[in-house]
Amino acid sequence: MNSMREKPLSIGVFGLLGAGNSGNDGSLEAVLDHLRAARPGAVVDAMCGGPEIVATRYGIPATRLNWYRGEYRTASRASAIAAKGFGKLVDVVRTAAWVRRHDAVIVPGTGVLETTLPLRPWGFPYSLFLLCAMGRLFRTPVALVSVGAGPIGNRPTRILTRWSTRLAAYRSYRDTQSRDAMRAMGVNTARDEVYADLVFALPAPAGNESAGMPGPVCVGVMDFHGSNDERDRAEEIHRRYLDGTTRFVRALVEEGRPVRLLTGDELDRPVAASIVDAVASPLVTVAEAASLADLMKETACADSVVATRYHNIVCALKAGTPTLALSYSAKSDVLMAEMGMGTYCHPAREADADRLLEQFRELERNAARVRRTLVQRNLAVARRVEQQFTDLAAALFPAAGPTHALRETP
Repeated sequence: MNSMREKPLSIGVFGLLGAGNSGNDGSLEAVLDHLRAARPGAVVDAMCGGPEIVATRYGIPATRLNWYRGEYRTASRASAIAAKGFGKLVDVVRTAAWVRRHDAVIVPGTGVLETTLPLRPWGFPYSLFLLCAMGRLFRTPVALVSVGAGPIGNRPTRILTRWSTRLAAYRSYRDTQSRDAMRAMGVNTARDEVYADLVFALPAPAGNESAGMPGPVCVGVMDFHGSNDERDRAEEIHRRYLDGTTRFVRALVEEGRPVRLLTGDELDRPVAASIVDAVASPLVTVAEAASLADLMKETACADSVVATRYHNIVCALKAGTPTLALSYSAKSDVLMAEMGMGTYCHPAREADADRLLEQFRELERNAARVRRTLVQRNLAVARRVEQQFTDLAAALFPAAGPTHALRETP
Protein backbone atom coordinates (compact mmCIF):
# COMPACT_ATOMS: atom_id res chain seq x y z
CA MET A 1 0.00 0.00 0.00
CA ASN A 2 1.28 3.47 -0.95
CA SER A 3 1.61 6.17 1.63
CA MET A 4 2.34 9.87 1.54
CA ARG A 5 5.58 10.95 3.13
CA GLU A 6 7.15 14.28 3.58
CA LYS A 7 10.63 14.86 2.18
CA PRO A 8 12.67 18.00 1.56
CA LEU A 9 12.03 19.99 -1.58
CA SER A 10 14.60 18.94 -4.20
CA ILE A 11 15.80 21.77 -6.46
CA GLY A 12 18.37 21.50 -9.23
CA VAL A 13 20.39 24.32 -10.79
CA PHE A 14 21.67 23.89 -14.33
CA GLY A 15 24.10 25.65 -16.67
CA LEU A 16 27.67 26.45 -17.61
CA LEU A 17 28.46 27.09 -13.97
CA GLY A 18 31.89 26.71 -12.38
CA ALA A 19 33.44 26.69 -15.85
CA GLY A 20 35.55 29.83 -15.46
CA ASN A 21 32.99 32.54 -16.25
CA SER A 22 32.47 34.79 -13.23
CA GLY A 23 29.18 36.22 -14.51
CA ASN A 24 27.60 32.77 -14.75
CA ASP A 25 28.80 31.95 -11.25
CA GLY A 26 27.48 35.25 -9.91
CA SER A 27 24.01 34.37 -11.19
CA LEU A 28 24.28 30.98 -9.48
CA GLU A 29 25.36 32.64 -6.23
CA ALA A 30 22.35 35.00 -6.32
CA VAL A 31 19.93 32.07 -6.73
CA LEU A 32 21.62 30.01 -4.00
CA ASP A 33 21.52 32.95 -1.58
CA HIS A 34 17.81 33.32 -2.25
CA LEU A 35 17.06 29.60 -1.86
CA ARG A 36 19.00 29.36 1.40
CA ALA A 37 17.06 32.29 2.83
CA ALA A 38 13.61 31.43 1.47
CA ARG A 39 13.79 27.60 1.37
CA PRO A 40 16.24 26.59 4.10
CA GLY A 41 14.96 23.01 4.13
CA ALA A 42 15.43 22.45 0.40
CA VAL A 43 18.05 20.07 -0.95
CA VAL A 44 19.90 21.80 -3.80
CA ASP A 45 22.36 20.33 -6.28
CA ALA A 46 23.76 21.25 -9.69
CA MET A 47 24.33 19.86 -13.16
CA CYS A 48 27.01 22.12 -14.53
CA GLY A 49 30.18 22.70 -16.51
CA GLY A 50 32.58 22.73 -13.55
CA PRO A 51 31.19 20.44 -10.84
CA GLU A 52 34.36 20.39 -8.74
CA ILE A 53 34.45 24.18 -8.48
CA VAL A 54 30.72 24.48 -7.78
CA ALA A 55 30.87 21.80 -5.08
CA THR A 56 33.90 23.37 -3.40
CA ARG A 57 32.94 27.03 -3.69
CA TYR A 58 29.20 26.80 -3.06
CA GLY A 59 28.92 23.68 -0.93
CA ILE A 60 26.36 21.79 -3.02
CA PRO A 61 26.64 18.39 -4.75
CA ALA A 62 27.35 18.80 -8.45
CA THR A 63 27.19 16.56 -11.52
CA ARG A 64 29.08 17.12 -14.76
CA LEU A 65 26.96 18.63 -17.53
CA ASN A 66 28.40 16.37 -20.24
CA TRP A 67 29.58 12.77 -20.07
CA TYR A 68 32.38 13.48 -22.56
CA ARG A 69 35.00 15.63 -20.85
CA GLY A 70 36.30 17.08 -24.12
CA GLU A 71 32.87 18.43 -25.10
CA TYR A 72 34.03 22.02 -25.59
CA ARG A 73 37.28 21.17 -27.38
CA THR A 74 37.34 20.95 -31.18
CA ALA A 75 37.30 17.29 -32.23
CA SER A 76 39.56 16.54 -35.21
CA ARG A 77 40.45 12.86 -34.79
CA ALA A 78 37.93 10.15 -35.61
CA SER A 79 38.10 8.78 -32.07
CA ALA A 80 37.26 12.18 -30.55
CA ILE A 81 34.38 12.70 -32.98
CA ALA A 82 33.01 9.24 -32.14
CA ALA A 83 33.35 9.92 -28.40
CA LYS A 84 31.48 13.19 -28.76
CA GLY A 85 28.70 11.51 -30.70
CA PHE A 86 28.42 8.69 -28.18
CA GLY A 87 28.43 11.26 -25.38
CA LYS A 88 25.34 12.91 -26.84
CA LEU A 89 23.44 9.65 -26.47
CA VAL A 90 24.75 9.06 -22.94
CA ASP A 91 23.73 12.60 -21.98
CA VAL A 92 20.12 11.82 -22.86
CA VAL A 93 20.05 9.14 -20.16
CA ARG A 94 22.10 11.13 -17.66
CA THR A 95 19.98 14.28 -18.04
CA ALA A 96 16.74 12.28 -17.78
CA ALA A 97 17.86 10.60 -14.56
CA TRP A 98 19.01 13.90 -13.04
CA VAL A 99 15.85 15.83 -13.94
CA ARG A 100 13.53 13.07 -12.75
CA ARG A 101 14.69 13.21 -9.15
CA HIS A 102 13.95 16.94 -8.72
CA ASP A 103 10.82 18.87 -7.87
CA ALA A 104 12.03 21.79 -9.99
CA VAL A 105 15.11 22.86 -11.95
CA ILE A 106 16.32 26.47 -12.21
CA VAL A 107 18.54 27.83 -14.96
CA PRO A 108 19.95 30.91 -13.19
CA GLY A 109 20.33 33.94 -15.43
CA THR A 110 23.20 34.20 -17.95
CA GLY A 111 22.85 34.45 -21.73
CA VAL A 112 21.61 30.90 -22.27
CA LEU A 113 19.37 31.94 -25.20
CA GLU A 114 21.88 34.03 -27.14
CA THR A 115 24.86 33.53 -29.45
CA THR A 116 26.74 36.79 -29.01
CA LEU A 117 29.89 34.64 -28.66
CA PRO A 118 30.93 31.65 -30.83
CA LEU A 119 28.77 28.64 -29.98
CA ARG A 120 28.14 25.23 -31.57
CA PRO A 121 24.54 23.95 -31.67
CA TRP A 122 25.49 20.54 -30.30
CA GLY A 123 27.19 22.08 -27.28
CA PHE A 124 25.18 23.95 -24.68
CA PRO A 125 22.08 24.56 -26.87
CA TYR A 126 21.68 20.77 -27.15
CA SER A 127 22.20 20.33 -23.39
CA LEU A 128 19.57 22.97 -22.62
CA PHE A 129 17.12 21.32 -25.03
CA LEU A 130 17.63 17.96 -23.30
CA LEU A 131 16.97 19.58 -19.93
CA CYS A 132 13.73 21.24 -21.01
CA ALA A 133 12.51 18.18 -22.92
CA MET A 134 13.12 15.91 -19.93
CA GLY A 135 11.45 18.42 -17.66
CA ARG A 136 8.33 18.27 -19.79
CA LEU A 137 8.52 14.46 -20.04
CA PHE A 138 8.80 13.90 -16.28
CA ARG A 139 6.64 16.89 -15.28
CA THR A 140 9.53 18.55 -13.49
CA PRO A 141 9.14 22.30 -14.03
CA VAL A 142 12.19 23.92 -15.60
CA ALA A 143 12.55 27.66 -14.96
CA LEU A 144 14.64 29.94 -17.16
CA VAL A 145 15.14 32.79 -14.69
CA SER A 146 16.11 36.31 -15.83
CA VAL A 147 17.96 34.90 -18.82
CA GLY A 148 19.44 36.75 -21.76
CA ALA A 149 18.41 36.09 -25.35
CA GLY A 150 19.16 37.48 -28.77
CA PRO A 151 18.72 36.89 -32.50
CA ILE A 152 20.26 33.61 -33.66
CA GLY A 153 21.43 33.18 -37.24
CA ASN A 154 22.52 29.55 -37.18
CA ARG A 155 19.45 27.45 -38.01
CA PRO A 156 20.15 24.34 -35.86
CA THR A 157 20.98 26.55 -32.86
CA ARG A 158 17.85 28.61 -33.45
CA ILE A 159 15.63 25.50 -33.60
CA LEU A 160 17.10 24.00 -30.42
CA THR A 161 16.82 27.32 -28.57
CA ARG A 162 13.24 27.90 -29.68
CA TRP A 163 12.13 24.45 -28.54
CA SER A 164 14.01 24.73 -25.25
CA THR A 165 12.17 27.95 -24.51
CA ARG A 166 8.80 26.54 -25.50
CA LEU A 167 9.26 23.46 -23.31
CA ALA A 168 10.31 25.41 -20.21
CA ALA A 169 7.59 25.72 -17.56
CA TYR A 170 8.65 29.24 -16.55
CA ARG A 171 10.52 31.97 -18.41
CA SER A 172 11.65 35.44 -17.47
CA TYR A 173 14.21 37.76 -19.02
CA ARG A 174 16.81 40.24 -17.85
CA ASP A 175 15.76 42.88 -20.43
CA THR A 176 13.04 43.63 -22.94
CA GLN A 177 15.22 42.96 -25.97
CA SER A 178 15.67 39.36 -24.80
CA ARG A 179 11.92 38.82 -24.62
CA ASP A 180 11.49 40.50 -28.00
CA ALA A 181 14.12 38.21 -29.52
CA MET A 182 12.27 35.09 -28.35
CA ARG A 183 8.96 36.46 -29.59
CA ALA A 184 10.58 37.05 -33.00
CA MET A 185 11.66 33.38 -32.99
CA GLY A 186 8.06 32.24 -32.61
CA VAL A 187 7.85 31.78 -28.84
CA ASN A 188 4.64 32.92 -27.14
CA THR A 189 5.93 35.40 -24.58
CA ALA A 190 2.56 36.82 -23.51
CA ARG A 191 3.02 35.52 -19.94
CA ASP A 192 6.78 36.07 -19.73
CA GLU A 193 8.02 38.93 -17.53
CA VAL A 194 11.10 41.13 -17.67
CA TYR A 195 13.00 41.78 -14.42
CA ALA A 196 16.76 42.43 -14.27
CA ASP A 197 20.05 40.57 -14.20
CA LEU A 198 20.27 38.31 -11.13
CA VAL A 199 23.71 39.66 -10.24
CA PHE A 200 22.02 42.85 -9.03
CA ALA A 201 20.71 40.74 -6.12
CA LEU A 202 24.23 40.27 -4.74
CA PRO A 203 25.43 42.52 -1.89
CA ALA A 204 26.97 45.81 -2.99
CA PRO A 205 30.66 46.18 -2.09
CA ALA A 206 32.12 49.05 -0.09
CA GLY A 207 33.66 51.84 -2.13
CA ASN A 208 37.15 53.32 -2.01
CA GLU A 209 37.68 54.16 1.67
CA SER A 210 40.98 55.96 1.16
CA ALA A 211 39.75 59.52 1.68
CA GLY A 212 41.16 61.87 -0.93
CA MET A 213 43.24 59.12 -2.55
CA PRO A 214 42.61 58.62 -6.27
CA GLY A 215 41.78 55.11 -7.38
CA PRO A 216 42.82 53.29 -10.53
CA VAL A 217 40.97 53.11 -13.81
CA CYS A 218 39.67 49.56 -14.17
CA VAL A 219 39.69 48.28 -17.76
CA GLY A 220 37.78 45.05 -18.25
CA VAL A 221 39.15 43.08 -21.20
CA MET A 222 37.79 40.13 -23.12
CA ASP A 223 38.88 37.42 -25.53
CA PHE A 224 36.57 38.99 -28.10
CA HIS A 225 36.35 37.57 -31.62
CA GLY A 226 32.89 38.72 -32.65
CA SER A 227 29.62 36.84 -32.60
CA ASN A 228 28.65 33.33 -33.66
CA ASP A 229 27.72 34.68 -37.10
CA GLU A 230 31.10 36.42 -37.61
CA ARG A 231 33.41 33.42 -37.52
CA ASP A 232 34.88 34.30 -40.93
CA ARG A 233 36.05 37.67 -39.56
CA ALA A 234 36.97 36.53 -36.06
CA GLU A 235 40.70 37.24 -36.18
CA GLU A 236 40.26 40.65 -37.82
CA ILE A 237 37.70 41.66 -35.17
CA HIS A 238 39.98 40.45 -32.38
CA ARG A 239 43.03 42.34 -33.69
CA ARG A 240 41.07 45.58 -33.99
CA TYR A 241 39.64 45.20 -30.48
CA LEU A 242 43.00 44.35 -28.91
CA ASP A 243 44.83 47.15 -30.72
CA GLY A 244 42.24 49.79 -29.74
CA THR A 245 42.11 48.66 -26.11
CA THR A 246 45.91 48.57 -25.86
CA ARG A 247 46.22 52.09 -27.29
CA PHE A 248 43.61 53.34 -24.82
CA VAL A 249 45.47 51.81 -21.85
CA ARG A 250 48.77 53.25 -23.10
CA ALA A 251 47.22 56.73 -23.34
CA LEU A 252 46.04 56.51 -19.72
CA VAL A 253 49.48 55.40 -18.56
CA GLU A 254 51.13 58.28 -20.42
CA GLU A 255 48.94 60.60 -18.32
CA GLY A 256 50.24 58.88 -15.18
CA ARG A 257 46.99 56.99 -14.48
CA PRO A 258 47.25 53.57 -12.81
CA VAL A 259 45.29 50.95 -14.77
CA ARG A 260 43.87 47.74 -13.30
CA LEU A 261 42.96 45.12 -15.91
CA LEU A 262 39.93 42.97 -15.14
CA THR A 263 38.88 39.68 -16.71
CA GLY A 264 35.57 37.82 -16.51
CA ASP A 265 36.55 34.44 -17.89
CA GLU A 266 39.74 32.41 -17.85
CA LEU A 267 39.86 32.85 -21.64
CA ASP A 268 40.49 36.58 -21.09
CA ARG A 269 43.78 36.18 -19.25
CA PRO A 270 45.98 36.00 -22.39
CA VAL A 271 44.39 39.26 -23.59
CA ALA A 272 45.30 40.96 -20.30
CA ALA A 273 48.83 39.56 -20.51
CA SER A 274 49.19 40.83 -24.09
CA ILE A 275 48.22 44.37 -23.03
CA VAL A 276 50.63 44.29 -20.06
CA ASP A 277 53.47 43.21 -22.37
CA ALA A 278 52.63 45.81 -25.03
CA VAL A 279 52.36 48.77 -22.63
CA ALA A 280 55.27 47.65 -20.44
CA SER A 281 54.57 49.93 -17.48
CA PRO A 282 54.41 49.27 -13.73
CA LEU A 283 51.23 51.36 -13.74
CA VAL A 284 49.39 48.47 -15.45
CA THR A 285 48.44 45.53 -13.24
CA VAL A 286 46.05 42.59 -13.57
CA ALA A 287 43.48 41.90 -10.86
CA GLU A 288 43.53 38.33 -9.57
CA ALA A 289 39.76 38.22 -9.08
CA ALA A 290 38.57 34.69 -8.38
CA SER A 291 34.87 35.53 -8.19
CA LEU A 292 32.29 38.10 -9.16
CA ALA A 293 32.43 39.47 -5.60
CA ASP A 294 36.15 40.11 -6.10
CA LEU A 295 35.43 41.88 -9.38
CA MET A 296 32.80 44.01 -7.69
CA LYS A 297 35.30 45.06 -5.01
CA GLU A 298 37.81 46.03 -7.70
CA THR A 299 35.26 48.21 -9.49
CA ALA A 300 34.08 49.76 -6.21
CA CYS A 301 37.62 50.96 -5.48
CA ALA A 302 38.12 52.43 -8.96
CA ASP A 303 37.68 56.04 -10.03
CA SER A 304 36.02 54.79 -13.21
CA VAL A 305 35.58 51.61 -15.22
CA VAL A 306 35.81 50.82 -18.93
CA ALA A 307 34.63 47.26 -19.46
CA THR A 308 33.75 44.84 -22.25
CA ARG A 309 32.26 41.73 -20.64
CA TYR A 310 28.61 42.15 -19.75
CA HIS A 311 29.02 41.13 -16.12
CA ASN A 312 32.06 43.36 -15.67
CA ILE A 313 29.73 46.19 -16.62
CA VAL A 314 27.06 44.89 -14.23
CA CYS A 315 29.63 44.78 -11.40
CA ALA A 316 30.73 48.36 -12.01
CA LEU A 317 27.17 49.67 -12.21
CA LYS A 318 26.16 47.73 -9.10
CA ALA A 319 29.13 49.28 -7.28
CA GLY A 320 27.95 52.74 -8.37
CA THR A 321 31.19 53.51 -10.21
CA PRO A 322 31.15 55.71 -13.36
CA THR A 323 31.24 53.19 -16.22
CA LEU A 324 31.90 53.21 -19.94
CA ALA A 325 30.81 50.09 -21.83
CA LEU A 326 33.07 48.82 -24.60
CA SER A 327 30.01 47.07 -25.95
CA TYR A 328 30.11 43.86 -27.98
CA SER A 329 26.36 43.21 -27.92
CA ALA A 330 23.02 45.02 -27.76
CA LYS A 331 22.52 43.64 -24.25
CA SER A 332 25.26 45.96 -22.95
CA ASP A 333 23.69 48.98 -24.66
CA VAL A 334 20.27 48.10 -23.22
CA LEU A 335 21.70 47.69 -19.71
CA MET A 336 23.56 51.00 -19.89
CA ALA A 337 20.45 52.80 -21.08
CA GLU A 338 18.35 51.32 -18.27
CA MET A 339 20.91 52.55 -15.75
CA GLY A 340 20.87 56.09 -17.20
CA MET A 341 24.27 55.58 -18.85
CA GLY A 342 23.30 55.24 -22.51
CA THR A 343 25.67 58.03 -23.56
CA TYR A 344 28.67 56.06 -22.39
CA CYS A 345 28.78 53.17 -24.86
CA HIS A 346 31.48 52.46 -27.44
CA PRO A 347 31.37 49.56 -29.98
CA ALA A 348 33.96 46.89 -29.21
CA ARG A 349 34.21 45.99 -32.90
CA GLU A 350 35.60 49.46 -33.63
CA ALA A 351 37.56 50.15 -30.43
CA ASP A 352 38.68 53.58 -31.62
CA ALA A 353 41.14 54.67 -28.91
CA ASP A 354 40.82 58.40 -29.68
CA ARG A 355 37.02 58.39 -29.53
CA LEU A 356 37.13 56.13 -26.46
CA LEU A 357 39.37 58.65 -24.69
CA GLU A 358 36.94 61.47 -25.50
CA GLN A 359 34.03 59.52 -24.02
CA PHE A 360 36.12 58.54 -21.01
CA ARG A 361 37.04 62.15 -20.24
CA GLU A 362 33.41 63.19 -20.55
CA LEU A 363 32.47 60.40 -18.13
CA GLU A 364 35.02 61.59 -15.59
CA ARG A 365 33.90 65.22 -15.89
CA ASN A 366 30.36 64.10 -15.03
CA ALA A 367 31.41 61.56 -12.38
CA ALA A 368 29.52 63.13 -9.44
CA ARG A 369 26.23 63.29 -11.36
CA VAL A 370 26.74 59.76 -12.70
CA ARG A 371 27.24 58.36 -9.19
CA ARG A 372 23.98 59.96 -8.02
CA THR A 373 22.14 58.49 -11.00
CA LEU A 374 23.49 55.01 -10.30
CA VAL A 375 22.37 55.13 -6.66
CA GLN A 376 18.80 55.79 -7.78
CA ARG A 377 18.83 53.21 -10.59
CA ASN A 378 20.32 50.51 -8.36
CA LEU A 379 17.44 50.89 -5.90
CA ALA A 380 14.91 50.37 -8.69
CA VAL A 381 16.76 47.36 -10.11
CA ALA A 382 17.06 45.74 -6.68
CA ARG A 383 13.29 45.95 -6.28
CA ARG A 384 12.79 44.25 -9.65
CA VAL A 385 15.09 41.36 -8.72
CA GLU A 386 13.29 40.92 -5.40
CA GLN A 387 10.00 40.77 -7.30
CA GLN A 388 11.53 38.16 -9.63
CA PHE A 389 12.22 35.82 -6.72
CA THR A 390 8.72 36.37 -5.29
CA ASP A 391 7.07 35.57 -8.61
CA LEU A 392 9.33 32.57 -9.22
CA ALA A 393 8.37 31.04 -5.87
CA ALA A 394 4.67 31.53 -6.63
CA ALA A 395 5.08 29.84 -10.01
CA LEU A 396 7.20 26.86 -8.95
CA PHE A 397 6.13 26.21 -5.37
CA PRO A 398 2.63 27.64 -4.92
CA ALA A 399 1.82 25.44 -1.90
CA ALA A 400 5.29 24.58 -0.67
CA GLY A 401 6.89 25.57 2.61
CA PRO A 402 10.32 24.45 3.78
CA THR A 403 9.18 20.88 3.11
CA HIS A 404 7.14 19.52 0.26
CA ALA A 405 4.74 16.59 -0.06
CA LEU A 406 5.75 14.58 -3.09
CA ARG A 407 3.82 12.04 -5.13
CA GLU A 408 2.87 8.77 -3.46
CA THR A 409 5.81 6.42 -3.19
CA PRO A 410 5.94 2.74 -2.24
